[in-house]
Amino acid sequence: MKIKKVGIVGAGQMGNGIAHVCALAGYKVGINDVSRERIEAGLASINGNLARQVKSGKISETDRDKALKQITGVPSFEGFGDYDLVIESASEDEQVKRKIYQALCPHLKPECLVGSNTSSISITRLAAATDRPEKFMGIHFMNPVPVMELVELIRGIATDEATFTTAKEFAISLHKTIAVAEDFPAFIVNRILLPMINEAIYTLYEGVGGVEAIDTAMRLGVRHPMGPLELADFIGLDTCLSVMQVLYEGLADSKYRPCPLLVKYVEAGWLGRKTNRGFYDYRGEKPVPTR
Repeated sequence: MKIKKVGIVGAGQMGNGIAHVCALAGYKVGINDVSRERIEAGLASINGNLARQVKSGKISETDRDKALKQITGVPSFEGFGDYDLVIESASEDEQVKRKIYQALCPHLKPECLVGSNTSSISITRLAAATDRPEKFMGIHFMNPVPVMELVELIRGIATDEATFTTAKEFAISLHKTIAVAEDFPAFIVNRILLPMINEAIYTLYEGVGGVEAIDTAMRLGVRHPMGPLELADFIGLDTCLSVMQVLYEGLADSKYRPCPLLVKYVEAGWLGRKTNRGFYDYRGEKPVPTR
Protein backbone atom coordinates (compact mmCIF):
# COMPACT_ATOMS: atom_id res chain seq x y z
CA MET A 1 0.00 0.00 0.00
CA LYS A 2 1.25 3.49 -0.89
CA ILE A 3 0.99 6.16 1.79
CA LYS A 4 0.15 9.60 0.40
CA LYS A 5 -2.02 11.24 3.05
CA VAL A 6 -1.18 11.06 6.76
CA GLY A 7 -3.54 12.09 9.54
CA ILE A 8 -2.36 13.03 13.02
CA VAL A 9 -4.68 12.91 16.03
CA GLY A 10 -3.20 15.24 18.65
CA ALA A 11 -1.62 18.62 17.89
CA GLY A 12 0.61 18.77 20.98
CA GLN A 13 4.40 18.59 21.05
CA MET A 14 4.62 15.05 19.66
CA GLY A 15 1.72 15.34 17.20
CA ASN A 16 2.86 18.60 15.65
CA GLY A 17 6.41 17.21 15.45
CA ILE A 18 5.18 14.14 13.53
CA ALA A 19 3.14 16.39 11.21
CA HIS A 20 6.24 18.57 10.68
CA VAL A 21 8.49 15.71 9.52
CA CYS A 22 5.74 14.13 7.38
CA ALA A 23 5.10 17.44 5.56
CA LEU A 24 8.84 17.98 4.98
CA ALA A 25 9.00 14.49 3.46
CA GLY A 26 6.29 15.45 0.96
CA TYR A 27 3.19 13.82 2.50
CA LYS A 28 -0.17 15.56 2.62
CA VAL A 29 -0.87 15.96 6.34
CA GLY A 30 -4.07 16.59 8.28
CA ILE A 31 -3.84 17.43 11.99
CA ASN A 32 -6.72 17.05 14.45
CA ASP A 33 -7.31 17.87 18.11
CA VAL A 34 -10.20 18.42 20.51
CA SER A 35 -10.61 22.10 19.57
CA ARG A 36 -9.83 24.51 16.75
CA GLU A 37 -7.62 26.46 19.20
CA ARG A 38 -5.46 23.39 19.87
CA ILE A 39 -5.12 22.73 16.13
CA GLU A 40 -4.14 26.37 15.48
CA ALA A 41 -1.57 26.23 18.31
CA GLY A 42 -0.09 23.08 16.77
CA LEU A 43 0.12 24.70 13.33
CA ALA A 44 1.79 27.77 14.88
CA SER A 45 4.39 25.53 16.57
CA ILE A 46 5.14 23.81 13.26
CA ASN A 47 5.56 27.20 11.56
CA GLY A 48 7.97 28.36 14.29
CA ASN A 49 9.97 25.11 14.29
CA LEU A 50 10.32 25.18 10.50
CA ALA A 51 11.50 28.81 10.73
CA ARG A 52 14.16 27.74 13.22
CA GLN A 53 15.35 25.03 10.83
CA VAL A 54 15.63 27.63 8.05
CA LYS A 55 17.61 29.94 10.35
CA SER A 56 20.02 27.14 11.28
CA GLY A 57 20.50 26.18 7.61
CA LYS A 58 18.96 22.69 7.94
CA ILE A 59 16.27 23.42 5.34
CA SER A 60 15.66 26.16 2.77
CA GLU A 61 12.90 28.77 2.75
CA THR A 62 11.43 26.90 -0.24
CA ASP A 63 11.35 23.64 1.79
CA ARG A 64 9.53 25.46 4.58
CA ASP A 65 6.94 27.00 2.25
CA LYS A 66 6.29 23.62 0.58
CA ALA A 67 5.90 21.87 3.95
CA LEU A 68 3.45 24.47 5.28
CA LYS A 69 1.29 24.05 2.16
CA GLN A 70 1.13 20.28 2.82
CA ILE A 71 -0.50 20.66 6.28
CA THR A 72 -4.14 21.40 7.01
CA GLY A 73 -6.23 21.39 10.16
CA VAL A 74 -8.88 18.65 10.30
CA PRO A 75 -11.54 19.63 12.85
CA SER A 76 -13.39 16.27 12.91
CA PHE A 77 -12.58 12.61 12.25
CA GLU A 78 -14.90 12.68 9.22
CA GLY A 79 -12.15 14.64 7.46
CA PHE A 80 -9.85 11.58 7.55
CA GLY A 81 -12.10 9.57 5.20
CA ASP A 82 -9.61 9.41 2.31
CA TYR A 83 -6.39 9.16 4.35
CA ASP A 84 -3.98 6.23 4.02
CA LEU A 85 -2.47 6.32 7.54
CA VAL A 86 -3.71 7.97 10.73
CA ILE A 87 -1.34 8.21 13.69
CA GLU A 88 -2.80 8.76 17.14
CA SER A 89 -0.58 10.95 19.32
CA ALA A 90 -2.81 11.65 22.31
CA SER A 91 -1.80 11.64 25.98
CA GLU A 92 -0.33 8.42 27.42
CA ASP A 93 -3.66 7.19 28.78
CA GLU A 94 -5.10 3.93 27.49
CA GLN A 95 -8.74 4.90 28.00
CA VAL A 96 -8.27 8.18 26.10
CA LYS A 97 -6.66 6.29 23.21
CA ARG A 98 -9.41 3.64 23.11
CA LYS A 99 -12.11 6.33 22.92
CA ILE A 100 -10.27 7.97 20.03
CA TYR A 101 -10.11 4.70 18.04
CA GLN A 102 -13.79 3.99 18.63
CA ALA A 103 -14.72 7.46 17.33
CA LEU A 104 -12.12 7.50 14.53
CA CYS A 105 -12.33 4.08 12.86
CA PRO A 106 -15.90 4.31 11.48
CA HIS A 107 -14.77 7.29 9.34
CA LEU A 108 -11.70 5.60 7.81
CA LYS A 109 -11.60 3.73 4.51
CA PRO A 110 -11.15 -0.05 4.99
CA GLU A 111 -7.52 -0.09 3.82
CA CYS A 112 -6.39 2.83 6.03
CA LEU A 113 -3.66 1.94 8.51
CA VAL A 114 -3.80 3.15 12.11
CA GLY A 115 -0.67 3.86 14.13
CA SER A 116 -0.15 4.83 17.74
CA ASN A 117 2.69 6.98 19.03
CA THR A 118 2.31 5.38 22.46
CA SER A 119 5.59 5.17 24.36
CA SER A 120 4.62 2.26 26.60
CA ILE A 121 1.10 0.81 26.23
CA SER A 122 0.43 -2.65 24.74
CA ILE A 123 -0.07 -2.43 20.97
CA THR A 124 -2.04 -5.69 21.03
CA ARG A 125 -4.52 -4.23 23.55
CA LEU A 126 -4.86 -0.93 21.69
CA ALA A 127 -5.32 -2.74 18.36
CA ALA A 128 -8.15 -4.78 19.89
CA ALA A 129 -10.05 -1.51 20.48
CA THR A 130 -10.17 -0.88 16.71
CA ASP A 131 -12.02 -2.51 13.82
CA ARG A 132 -8.70 -3.33 12.09
CA PRO A 133 -6.15 -4.94 14.46
CA GLU A 134 -4.26 -6.41 11.47
CA LYS A 135 -3.73 -2.85 10.16
CA PHE A 136 -2.59 -1.40 13.50
CA MET A 137 1.04 -0.63 14.47
CA GLY A 138 3.02 1.09 17.18
CA ILE A 139 4.96 3.92 15.49
CA HIS A 140 6.80 5.56 18.37
CA PHE A 141 8.66 8.77 17.53
CA MET A 142 11.20 10.31 19.90
CA ASN A 143 10.93 13.85 21.29
CA PRO A 144 11.62 16.35 19.72
CA VAL A 145 10.50 14.61 16.53
CA PRO A 146 12.23 16.90 13.97
CA VAL A 147 15.59 16.39 15.74
CA MET A 148 15.59 12.78 16.96
CA GLU A 149 16.54 10.15 14.39
CA LEU A 150 14.86 7.08 15.87
CA VAL A 151 11.42 5.55 15.38
CA GLU A 152 10.46 2.41 17.31
CA LEU A 153 8.16 0.06 15.38
CA ILE A 154 6.05 -2.35 17.41
CA ARG A 155 3.74 -5.03 16.02
CA GLY A 156 0.73 -6.29 17.92
CA ILE A 157 -0.10 -9.98 17.87
CA ALA A 158 -2.58 -9.38 15.01
CA THR A 159 -0.50 -6.94 12.89
CA ASP A 160 -0.03 -8.37 9.41
CA GLU A 161 3.22 -8.34 7.44
CA ALA A 162 1.97 -5.86 4.84
CA THR A 163 1.17 -3.32 7.57
CA PHE A 164 4.61 -3.74 9.12
CA THR A 165 6.36 -3.39 5.75
CA THR A 166 4.37 -0.25 4.89
CA ALA A 167 5.06 1.32 8.31
CA LYS A 168 8.76 0.52 7.95
CA GLU A 169 8.97 2.10 4.49
CA PHE A 170 7.04 5.12 5.76
CA ALA A 171 9.43 5.68 8.71
CA ILE A 172 12.48 5.35 6.44
CA SER A 173 10.94 7.87 4.01
CA LEU A 174 10.98 10.40 6.88
CA HIS A 175 14.79 9.91 7.07
CA LYS A 176 14.43 8.08 10.39
CA THR A 177 16.30 5.02 11.60
CA ILE A 178 14.05 2.26 12.88
CA ALA A 179 14.38 -0.08 15.85
CA VAL A 180 11.91 -2.97 15.90
CA ALA A 181 10.65 -3.77 19.40
CA GLU A 182 8.52 -6.62 20.69
CA ASP A 183 5.18 -5.73 22.29
CA PHE A 184 6.32 -5.67 25.93
CA PRO A 185 5.64 -2.81 28.36
CA ALA A 186 7.51 0.40 27.38
CA PHE A 187 9.24 -1.36 24.42
CA ILE A 188 13.03 -0.66 24.19
CA VAL A 189 13.81 3.02 24.77
CA ASN A 190 11.50 3.69 27.71
CA ARG A 191 12.11 0.26 29.25
CA ILE A 192 15.71 1.43 29.74
CA LEU A 193 15.35 5.23 30.00
CA LEU A 194 12.45 5.66 32.43
CA PRO A 195 13.78 3.37 35.18
CA MET A 196 17.01 5.40 35.00
CA ILE A 197 15.03 8.63 35.43
CA ASN A 198 13.00 7.03 38.24
CA GLU A 199 16.25 5.99 39.95
CA ALA A 200 17.54 9.57 39.66
CA ILE A 201 14.34 10.74 41.37
CA TYR A 202 14.88 8.14 44.15
CA THR A 203 18.45 9.47 44.50
CA LEU A 204 16.97 12.95 45.03
CA TYR A 205 14.18 11.61 47.30
CA GLU A 206 16.68 9.81 49.55
CA GLY A 207 18.92 12.88 49.80
CA VAL A 208 21.94 11.33 48.08
CA GLY A 209 22.27 14.48 45.96
CA GLY A 210 20.41 17.65 45.02
CA VAL A 211 18.82 18.34 41.64
CA GLU A 212 21.85 20.15 40.22
CA ALA A 213 24.34 17.63 41.64
CA ILE A 214 22.48 14.68 40.10
CA ASP A 215 22.14 16.33 36.69
CA THR A 216 25.74 17.57 36.68
CA ALA A 217 27.00 14.11 37.68
CA MET A 218 25.19 12.43 34.79
CA ARG A 219 26.01 15.11 32.23
CA LEU A 220 29.73 15.24 33.01
CA GLY A 221 30.27 11.77 34.47
CA VAL A 222 28.38 9.76 31.84
CA ARG A 223 28.37 12.27 28.97
CA HIS A 224 24.57 12.49 28.81
CA PRO A 225 23.58 15.66 26.91
CA MET A 226 20.89 16.39 29.52
CA GLY A 227 20.71 15.37 33.17
CA PRO A 228 17.94 12.87 34.07
CA LEU A 229 15.88 15.36 36.11
CA GLU A 230 16.11 18.02 33.41
CA LEU A 231 15.13 15.34 30.89
CA ALA A 232 12.17 14.28 33.05
CA ASP A 233 10.93 17.89 33.01
CA PHE A 234 11.34 17.96 29.24
CA ILE A 235 9.39 14.71 28.76
CA GLY A 236 6.70 15.71 31.27
CA LEU A 237 6.51 14.23 34.77
CA ASP A 238 2.97 12.96 34.12
CA THR A 239 4.26 11.00 31.12
CA CYS A 240 7.18 9.65 33.17
CA LEU A 241 4.76 8.49 35.86
CA SER A 242 2.42 6.89 33.29
CA VAL A 243 5.27 4.88 31.76
CA MET A 244 6.53 3.74 35.18
CA GLN A 245 3.00 2.65 36.10
CA VAL A 246 2.74 0.65 32.85
CA LEU A 247 6.08 -1.03 33.64
CA TYR A 248 5.17 -1.71 37.29
CA GLU A 249 1.73 -3.12 36.48
CA GLY A 250 2.80 -4.94 33.31
CA LEU A 251 5.92 -6.65 34.68
CA ALA A 252 4.97 -6.93 38.39
CA ASP A 253 8.53 -6.21 39.51
CA SER A 254 9.18 -3.87 42.45
CA LYS A 255 12.20 -2.36 40.68
CA TYR A 256 9.72 -0.44 38.51
CA ARG A 257 7.81 1.11 41.44
CA PRO A 258 7.36 4.84 40.70
CA CYS A 259 9.24 7.01 43.19
CA PRO A 260 6.83 8.64 45.70
CA LEU A 261 8.46 12.01 44.97
CA LEU A 262 7.52 11.68 41.27
CA VAL A 263 3.93 10.94 42.32
CA LYS A 264 3.94 13.99 44.61
CA TYR A 265 5.15 16.34 41.87
CA VAL A 266 2.46 15.08 39.48
CA GLU A 267 -0.22 15.46 42.17
CA ALA A 268 0.96 19.06 42.68
CA GLY A 269 0.57 19.72 38.95
CA TRP A 270 4.31 20.36 38.65
CA LEU A 271 4.74 18.47 35.39
CA GLY A 272 7.95 20.06 34.10
CA ARG A 273 8.48 22.54 31.30
CA LYS A 274 4.88 22.49 30.08
CA THR A 275 3.63 23.83 33.42
CA ASN A 276 6.76 25.94 34.14
CA ARG A 277 7.57 23.90 37.26
CA GLY A 278 8.95 20.44 37.83
CA PHE A 279 12.35 19.55 39.24
CA TYR A 280 13.26 23.04 38.02
CA ASP A 281 11.26 26.27 38.20
CA TYR A 282 11.20 27.82 34.71
CA ARG A 283 9.33 31.02 35.55
CA GLY A 284 12.43 33.20 35.87
CA GLU A 285 15.26 34.08 33.51
CA LYS A 286 17.03 30.78 34.16
CA PRO A 287 15.79 27.45 35.56
CA VAL A 288 16.14 27.11 39.34
CA PRO A 289 16.03 23.71 41.15
CA THR A 290 12.87 23.19 43.21
CA ARG A 291 14.67 20.90 45.70
